[in-house]
Order: sequence, then structure tokens, then C-alpha cells
Amino acid sequence: MKKGVLTLIAALALSGCSSVLVTSKPTSNEPAAPESAGGPGPSTAATLGIPPGHLPAPGQCRVWLPGVPPGHQGPSGDCAELESQVPLDGWLVYRPSRSKKEVKVSVYDSRRPNVVVVIRFYDANRGTLLREEAP
Repeated sequence: MKKGVLTLIAALALSGCSSVLVTSKPTSNEPAAPESAGGPGPSTAATLGIPPGHLPAPGQCRVWLPGVPPGHQGPSGDCAELESQVPLDGWLVYRPSRSKKEVKVSVYDSRRPNVVVVIRFYDANRGTLLREEAP
């Protein structure tokens, strides 16, 4: 009986020493904007969040739904056809043919259909935010 109690006390003591990793998810489908030019650069929340293997082929687009797993996203295709299919809060992800190292993301409004609220450019390999433009 003493051995069981001692084991329990030791387990409780050791559990108090373990580290806990707490992660949080952005509450919006829009990653944080980059810091000012004098700042440290884009925050980690400003990463693309799309695995490289799920980016569209150069010259194509893909409708991306933030919060939906990569394997459940729609296929890549012709940008002219897909831009009318982007739902509220969705993204239209474009991989330019001439600049394969960049990904252009048009972020659509959460209340108004077919309205782009911001255009973001990401590094295709690292997924880091490079710059933003007004639509």
C-alpha cells in the first residue's frame, strides 16, 4: 500500500514539472498584417498555412477555405472559372507562371459575396507573408 501511495505522489510531483505547449488559432481567416518596415517583420500568424503540395500549379488557381483540412479543399483549375466560385470568407489562391516563388491570395469578404478585401503575396516555399495590396 505504501508503494502505491509513493508512486502516486511521485507521479503527481513529476507531472507538475512537465511543460505544456499551448497553441492558439487565429480567430479570423485573415492572417495578421506585416509589421512596419522598422519592425521584426510579419508575425507567425501571417503565414499562408497551405502545405506546398496543395498549392495550385503555376498559372492556375485554387479556392481555399480557411479552417478546412487540405485534403478536403477543391481542385486547382482555371482562375476565370474559379473566381466566381469563392464563398464568403474564402480565398482564391493563384500561383503566377512568371514568378513561381510567390503565391497571390485574394481574401474574400465575410459578408459581401464576390468582394475581395485584401490581396496578399506569400513566399511559396516558406509560406511567409511578403506584402499586401488593396484590391
